[in-house]
Amino acid sequence: MNMNRGTTLNSGESAPRLVEMLDYLHGKYNNDIARDTRQGLAASQKYIPCKYFYDARGSKLFEAICQLPEYYPTRTELSILRDIAPELMGTFAHKDLVELGSGGNLKIRILLDAAGESNRATLRYIPVDVSESSIVEAAQDLLERYPELQVLGVVADFTSQLDVLPTERPLMFCFLGSTIGNMDEDDSIAFLQSIAGNMKPGDRLLVGFDMAKSKETMEAAYNDSRGVTSEFNKNVLQVLNKELNANFDPSHFDHLAFFNEACSRIEMHLKANRDISVKLESIDMVVEFKSGETIHTENSRKFTKRSIEDMASRAGLCIQKWCSDRDGWFSLVVMGLNHSSWAKVAHVT
Repeated sequence: MNMNRGTTLNSGESAPRLVEMLDYLHGKYNNDIARDTRQGLAASQKYIPCKYFYDARGSKLFEAICQLPEYYPTRTELSILRDIAPELMGTFAHKDLVELGSGGNLKIRILLDAAGESNRATLRYIPVDVSESSIVEAAQDLLERYPELQVLGVVADFTSQLDVLPTERPLMFCFLGSTIGNMDEDDSIAFLQSIAGNMKPGDRLLVGFDMAKSKETMEAAYNDSRGVTSEFNKNVLQVLNKELNANFDPSHFDHLAFFNEACSRIEMHLKANRDISVKLESIDMVVEFKSGETIHTENSRKFTKRSIEDMASRAGLCIQKWCSDRDGWFSLVVMGLNHSSWAKVAHVT
């Protein structure tokens, strides 16, 4: 574990601001991507975990996806967030605002704007992401906008390293963008349980959910006319080329995204457009692909109110506030510990 403290970022002030950066991925990332890729490409349905999309280029491509006319989730979530931010942040002082999978900072700026300068001077923003470059770039921008802000950047895999986060102050976890839809049902419940295990009575969790809607609308969001989502999907092959000394040629794969009605999810795949042999030198592996064979790269589950309520209950959380757009396409849900979870926290302490 490598913890780098006190990274200096220039905020535009006469003296540079000091941002604390903690790196919990040093060494772990290389081991994880090697293990996960070996397991995924040896499976009968080949797969690559979607967390490996997000190198610097992948993060930029995803930001571009969020601006596309077909991609409704981001703009819909932003509109809801603007409506509820004053209520969420009006009294948010002397607390930690923890964003899991932070990436860019457009959404968090809405919350920070709503907090006001006096509250911002007492709160601490903790972005958690696997991409150090994304955290640093976002912190730079935030400090230029909010020179009074404290930032603690945490380079970590939030799906398995929540225990590294500080929890000594009251906090609100933010898990936005319907990223929870990338997990299957059991994994999402286990993940919410792990968040609940780091919460105290009074702490909150804000989660974004993409709701089920027409198949045509959902499939269009993942098959944009400009081909940006295709480039984003294929970028994971470039990540493997770089990290595992592989020789994938992205042009040998086609982007495939469709709605799996039985599982209520969009699936993204990379489909081989010819017979291919790929060598991954760092893990001493050769993978053969038949024309038409796919690598499953991402799921994006779509939710109903009932499925969200059931998931929260099974994770030991209760829904405190439910916010949706007029069409019911997207929901932001505020959760807290349920009473049985409170009792467990009290017993532990």
